[in-house]
Amino acid sequence: MSPLPPSTTTFSAADHPWIDVRTGYQYDQVGLRTLFLNAHRIDDLALPHPPAASALLRIAVAVTARITGLDDPELTASQWNALRRSRLTEGHFDPDAVHAYFDQHFWGVLDPIRPWLQDPSLRDQCDHSTGINAFVPGRPAGNNLAWFSPHGHHTTEPVPTAEAVQILLIHHYYGRAGTGTPRTLNGATSGRQTSGPLRSSVSFHPLGRTLHETLLAGVPAFTGDDQPPDTDACPWEQDAPHDRQAPPHRFVTWPGRQLTGLSQHAILLVPGHDGTTVTDAYISWATQQPKPITTDPYLAYRIIPERKNAARRRTLHRADASRAWWRDLDTLLLAPDEYGTQRRPAIFDTLNDLPEPVRRNLRIRVHGFDQDTKSVDRQWYTAITPPLLNWTQEHDPVKAHRIAECCREAEQTAQRLKTVAKEAWNTAMRSRSRRTTPPPWVNKTLTRYWPKAETVFWKLLEEPDTPAPTAFADAAAAALRETTKAARTRHTSAARAVAHAVKTLYRRPAAPRKAT
Repeated sequence: MSPLPPSTTTFSAADHPWIDVRTGYQYDQVGLRTLFLNAHRIDDLALPHPPAASALLRIAVAVTARITGLDDPELTASQWNALRRSRLTEGHFDPDAVHAYFDQHFWGVLDPIRPWLQDPSLRDQCDHSTGINAFVPGRPAGNNLAWFSPHGHHTTEPVPTAEAVQILLIHHYYGRAGTGTPRTLNGATSGRQTSGPLRSSVSFHPLGRTLHETLLAGVPAFTGDDQPPDTDACPWEQDAPHDRQAPPHRFVTWPGRQLTGLSQHAILLVPGHDGTTVTDAYISWATQQPKPITTDPYLAYRIIPERKNAARRRTLHRADASRAWWRDLDTLLLAPDEYGTQRRPAIFDTLNDLPEPVRRNLRIRVHGFDQDTKSVDRQWYTAITPPLLNWTQEHDPVKAHRIAECCREAEQTAQRLKTVAKEAWNTAMRSRSRRTTPPPWVNKTLTRYWPKAETVFWKLLEEPDTPAPTAFADAAAAALRETTKAARTRHTSAARAVAHAVKTLYRRPAAPRKAT
């Protein structure tokens, strides 16, 4: 058996500072306990990694439900809304409830027996550790080349424990699939692991004027089947670690397991001698059971009715670092429609019941992590919307449908622009090759188009009588002309091809003929 870490290496997720927060222009680090005690004084989280912030918000919302009583599945919808409004009116979390909760559970991140959100059995079930470079996002690991980092296989710099805890959350929620560090359990060895529950997703979180408002607005209502009392537990609330080979639960309980208990990865941090740093890590699979089917309250979904397999008809709205947040406004604002192909995040269904001052000022925090479904991490991003709940279909159906119309026209114009730019390039260059990559004009034109389209979008919301198709066609034509300016000056064929492309942009596609 591997030796246990020294007992002097202590770090409490509740009481040691590791969470970056902002109040006005002041930045600080706090632990979870202080986060809740001072939530009414804190403006917002300020974690440097958006996926860690998105994961932490889910954990903090689960704790919020515990200390406010909003986790009672026996409450009716009206009772639950009344209780949340009451908690908001109080203006802060009850200090006694906060202390009682954090005193009840153990939060030792580096504890050798029950480390927070970790599996100590990896120390004996894995032949070797995964390595600190594979644990830290952005560092090259194994035989990968160090293009943008001074780290390498022989330069394993330790990580401050506070930073390691944030990275721990990223692996639990956005971890990779494929082959990981082999783990032997019950005589069987496997290195196969599945992706984290939020991999390649974009989350939409309500953002209040204070962190207190943010957390209470972010608590999802219970909408599932009957749930037996006292059956729901977050990982740190369980008396013993979950049996990795046990069959999955009949359903995903609310809110603890739904928000904090769906990780597919088992992780163990190896601390330095004084507990201030992490020098190594184990990362392996947490379960070989199929992923449970559930609805994350902060994710948007798409419905693909053509798929024969009913379980695969719903897919999450994937993160795209090149896609501006306003392009998804139609998904966020339109109420659920049984015939629609978009489903807004379920948390939006509870926001209309907030007190008017809170609802009027509520914004949306966007956290995205552009990844493939397996192992490639491209880019993470974040954004904040203006207050937009007054635009929802429930409050202003005319505005909501105007927004949906403009989003639809912007996307359709982009598709036409992509087609005509490609055709113009092929005509101007007399190219008939079947190239798999888009010609140079396509991506350059689209890069110029989307900032112009955003300007047009906000202008159209103030001018409801202005035709959206013409306005977006103007933006597309301007983008194409700017991209091709040099070529049109030098080559007559390019000028003619672009002129024809611009005319095509203003033509409306013919409506399909009705079957007779």
